Amino acid sequence: MPPRSRPSERQRRLGAELRKLRLRARMSTDDAAELLEGERSRVSHIEAGRLNVSHNRLYGLLREYGCPAGAHFDELMSMAQASGKGWWDEFDDTIGPAARNLAELESRSAVLRTHEPLFIPGMLQTEEYAYAVLSETEEDPQRAVRYVEFRLARQRALLGDDAVTYRAVIHEAALHAQVGGPQVMRRQLLRLIEVSRLPNVTVQIFPFAGGGYSAYSRSFAIFGGVAPELDTVYLEHPMTSLFLSDGEHLAEYAKMFERLTELALAPVDPESAPESHASRDSLSLLQHVMYAL
Repeated sequence: MPPRSRPSERQRRLGAELRKLRLRARMSTDDAAELLEGERSRVSHIEAGRLNVSHNRLYGLLREYGCPAGAHFDELMSMAQASGKGWWDEFDDTIGPAARNLAELESRSAVLRTHEPLFIPGMLQTEEYAYAVLSETEEDPQRAVRYVEFRLARQRALLGDDAVTYRAVIHEAALHAQVGGPQVMRRQLLRLIEVSRLPNVTVQIFPFAGGGYSAYSRSFAIFGGVAPELDTVYLEHPMTSLFLSDGEHLAEYAKMFERLTELALAPVDPESAPESHASRDSLSLLQHVMYAL
């Protein structure tokens, strides 16, 4: 099979981790090629995500690289066995590689942390709000509808027995932006309150009074699993989205998210008693903005 020209983020991530483990074990590409009974070029293609590696050979590589049994080892084996196919295949007529990577990451993650300074996060958007956002940049109304359907399908990750643990910090500015008009925004804010009733969802609002740290942090998402070494940071950009996975980036963005949660208001808790809102919290701010619309 010839090397693939556009590996998925999962394939690229697996290859990058294999290279990191090989270097940590002080083994050369020649050493790895000997283990694989192949040429150096095959090792390079595997580490770039352009070629697959069989279950048995991957198991042998990880043992030779000194990767101990546990979550890290098991997750790498799982990543290699995954087909990359899923519910997102039904949107091949619309979405590109970055969106497919995003959907696959969400489906494989156990924890998802996201920060949005200007918009409601896609995983929490209503259909009306999503269409209002996407129709601003998509000239073809039919494609905009398909993008909305894809975005709503991604929200399945919040439901079910294996639902992702979802934590969002949203800047107050996103609550005031008149996306789609007052009625659309009112229903969107109600949606934030409703989804906060899910035991796996935590929503915090970063108030204007919290200062400029939210603007400095910009928009990002951190996808995490059972092995922290394999977490991924996602940065959305109009031209090309970025997936970051080196240790320095992971540590910095994790630190940024924790700082955001410290500066943000207490999480939305729709079940709390009214008297518990004597001090300002995310729910009281949401209600204040909603009733002012």
